[in-house]
Amino acid sequence: MGILEGKNILVAGVTMDSSIGFAVAKFAQEQGATVLISNFGQALRITRRIAKRLPVLPEVIELDVTDPEHLAALPGAIREHLGADAVLHGVVHSIAYGNPETLLGGKFLEGPWNDVAQAVQVSAYSLKSLAVACRPLMTEGGSVVGLTFDATVAWPAYDWMGVAKAGLESCSRYLARDLGPENIRVNLVSAGPLRTLAAKAIPGFGELESMWATRAPLGWDNTDQEPTAKAVCALLSDLFPATTGAIVHVDGGFHAMGA
Repeated sequence: MGILEGKNILVAGVTMDSSIGFAVAKFAQEQGATVLISNFGQALRITRRIAKRLPVLPEVIELDVTDPEHLAALPGAIREHLGADAVLHGVVHSIAYGNPETLLGGKFLEGPWNDVAQAVQVSAYSLKSLAVACRPLMTEGGSVVGLTFDATVAWPAYDWMGVAKAGLESCSRYLARDLGPENIRVNLVSAGPLRTLAAKAIPGFGELESMWATRAPLGWDNTDQEPTAKAVCALLSDLFPATTGAIVHVDGGFHAMGA
């Protein structure tokens, strides 16, 4: 029996089969979960096509985490697929966006506020939005897991996305505080650099990921999303009942090295 047997999991933000969200959905299904995935806009069509590559074809929900109407309708959409008395046991926030033309690749000093505000809303504030939207379905407690990239330091090329991720990390701690009394855990997984669609959009990303080749004591495969997916699913499971407000590093040990 898998560690997610009998659990209902929403993975928000699945686009390509190279994404961390896809890897999480796949491993969650292999561990016995019933999985729903989401996306919106033009990407929704891609998501529906990619969904067919999962072990079990999941229901696909249209969800823009910046749209109040989508968020308000989310519990009903989930119940439509899982049943009127459905309980949601886990939520995965695999969502981030920053305009690469104005916010990334050495453009920190020039980043315009409108684009920064969008990056913060999509990449950080939406963790709160998604958790609150799913809260009515998490009547038995549960787990919210987001994905970050270590925001304790400044990275080459990452610029305003680093600031947005810092907001995400802070947001997760406050959510852990406020949802803890309802037995809802909130944690993040900080992955090393992975060759995802989002990463490819970052100008200068190669400079950033090259550091891992010599400094990660366990080594690092930037094409392998499975270690990150396994960590996310472990946090979604009942194996960490007293862990919340934490950041689990899945980066080959890079974060612990000084040089």
